[in-house]
Amino acid sequence: MDRLANTVRPYAWGSTTAIPELLGTAPTGEPQAELWMGAHPGAPSRIDRGAGPVSLAEVIDAAPETELGPDTVRAFGPRLPFLLKVLAAGAPLSLQVHPDLAQAKEGFADEERRGVPIDAGHRNYKDANHKPELICALTPFDGLCGFRHPARTADLLEALDVDDLKPYVDILRASPEEDALREVLTAVLSAEHHEIARTVERAALAAEQLATKGGEHADAYAAYAGLAHHFPGDPGVLAAMLLHHVRLQPGEALFLGAGIPHAYLSGLGVELMANSDNVLRCGLTPKHVDVPELLRVVRFEAGDPGVLRPEAVDGEETYETPIDEFRLSRFVLAPGAAPRPLHSRTPQVLLCTAGTVRLHSAAGDTAAELTLAPGESAFVPADERLTLSGEGTLFRATVVA
Repeated sequence: MDRLANTVRPYAWGSTTAIPELLGTAPTGEPQAELWMGAHPGAPSRIDRGAGPVSLAEVIDAAPETELGPDTVRAFGPRLPFLLKVLAAGAPLSLQVHPDLAQAKEGFADEERRGVPIDAGHRNYKDANHKPELICALTPFDGLCGFRHPARTADLLEALDVDDLKPYVDILRASPEEDALREVLTAVLSAEHHEIARTVERAALAAEQLATKGGEHADAYAAYAGLAHHFPGDPGVLAAMLLHHVRLQPGEALFLGAGIPHAYLSGLGVELMANSDNVLRCGLTPKHVDVPELLRVVRFEAGDPGVLRPEAVDGEETYETPIDEFRLSRFVLAPGAAPRPLHSRTPQVLLCTAGTVRLHSAAGDTAAELTLAPGESAFVPADERLTLSGEGTLFRATVVA
């Protein structure tokens, strides 16, 4: 097992305090958005096995079957198939969707064929992989996830009493679900800029007023008004009004599959995803928005956002998802509890988020112990046997293979 030295990404939407508080370090005054743990080429973790720090990606490249295990290499190739993060949203992230695997392969191949530079601002596909993801709240966490049923969204928009929204209300009431959602999102994202900015301003003002009156949608109205404050005139504010507003409590999670529009608004969480950078944006961002490609990828299906709560088996609390590239679970270690064995045929990244957790490894004639404090993490190669002890919370990211 190896202690990880990780990179903090300073995206503009990041909190200035949440990650420093987790790590027990002084804030720098700059946003600290994401702490990356894994072998993603954008910011791979580093380990030191006695010869100085080296990229985890290089370690895995040198001996993939040793580090990942034959099952993982057979299923996903010679790379770590997931990326673990601590995400700290101090301001809203862009409203976005991710492609499925077939769409990612097709889109990447097309842009490669057309010679679009990989770092071009208008490029959609950075790789040929999909990007399902799971966010688990460490603090109360606000987000948007998935389309609300058109009739309920029509009620929400109608209550704003904004004339410019009435055509959308009529479509949402009269058309079949998929057609209604597609038509309204297309109209919002394709409208003339000055016209849609005026509608956003009026809708946001009405939402702010309704939020103060309480009622079923008060939190959602407040969230939409907040988006307009951060992104005045952005059509993504109206697109967001089509989506569920979700507030997670610590320990609750959301799974975001392909084609599901979503945005994180505020809070601290553990995020686990397939190892990909593919993002198609709907708005709430100054970055490129490719409306035709976005509309090709979005799944125009209404449904419950599906808040996940962990299922406990033998002390391990697992967040069940329908994919194999990653699996997230956690251990809440009580004081005085007996050491807990931990073994996997696949690679693991272990992250402490509270208290102190000790990892004890006994491989052959050697033994090692590693103590993790909040925000600290470790990489455990495939087939290494550990025991856990201490008093704290440990998240475990691994592979289903």
